Amino acid sequence: MRNVPLAEVDTLDRAVLAIGTDYPHDHLLGWHEHRRAQVLYAATGVMRVEAEDGNWTVPTARAVLIPPMTRHQVEMTGVSTRSLYIEPAAVPWFPARCRAVDVSALLRALLLAAVDMEPRYPEHSRDEAVVALILHELKDLSPLPLDVPLPADPRLRGLCEAFLRQPDIHDPPARWCARLNVSERTLARLFRRGTGLSFSQWRQRACILHSLPHLAAGTPVTRVAALLGYDNPAAYTAAFGKLLGRPPTAYANPPSAQANPRTS
Repeated sequence: MRNVPLAEVDTLDRAVLAIGTDYPHDHLLGWHEHRRAQVLYAATGVMRVEAEDGNWTVPTARAVLIPPMTRHQVEMTGVSTRSLYIEPAAVPWFPARCRAVDVSALLRALLLAAVDMEPRYPEHSRDEAVVALILHELKDLSPLPLDVPLPADPRLRGLCEAFLRQPDIHDPPARWCARLNVSERTLARLFRRGTGLSFSQWRQRACILHSLPHLAAGTPVTRVAALLGYDNPAAYTAAFGKLLGRPPTAYANPPSAQANPRTS
């Protein structure tokens, strides 16, 4: 199915529904939730998925797992998605919070094939076998550190959200302490308790993930590094590789087959 609202097919008695959707270049899909679990795959472009406890920046050829009844919104830049909507009983192992994942070549091919299947696929058919294989493949997806967790504390969360809008790798903890009227030790404790990361780890991750849409848009690495306040491109590249295991160029030029899913 392509460009079909989920509400029109949600009641079909099939464990998995596959829908391909093309969005305007800069599009915000406002706060909503689904009864089914969702696998949201970026066939093109970059998505930023926000939930109450964090946000996930998902570049081309990666996906995010969204649990049932999880409120979220999605900012999209040049995005065409391939989504799986899955009955919760079919994926008892599904994570309790959103999770960014890598997508194997096999699963990508299955996703692209699934959106062209009849939604009420016959039992014991090839299409049902495709769905069964998809469910097997989903269990083995590798998680990716593409999330920036957000604390529940409203004052600290407000500062975190402001930082995400304009990140700076050299933003000092002393500035945060002054805004919150706490010591650096207290700030460190608040960050660890609220996000699971230290202040410097959180700041670094926020900066690296903020750079993904810039890379996807073709912004040179030198310019991206400067936008985030890194002293030089080498420092940015090293931090990027430490977090994501690949250089920035791996995210700047996705393979043409991924960028043109309709040809697959």
